[in-house]
Amino acid sequence: MVDAMLEFMLGPMRGISDFYLDYQIYFNTIIVGFALYKILSSKKKTEETAN
Repeated sequence: MVDAMLEFMLGPMRGISDFYLDYQIYFNTIIVGFALYKILSSKKKTEETAN
């Protein structure tokens, strides 16, 4: 039942979602790393401008 609903809702995107789920740990690591980089780099910029 769930598989049929996913097939209807995602359609051609189903192949992309299968690829994402296979390599989810790598994608999530990249996303979290990028977010941490942006947070830390913005703090450095605000400290430099405050001094």
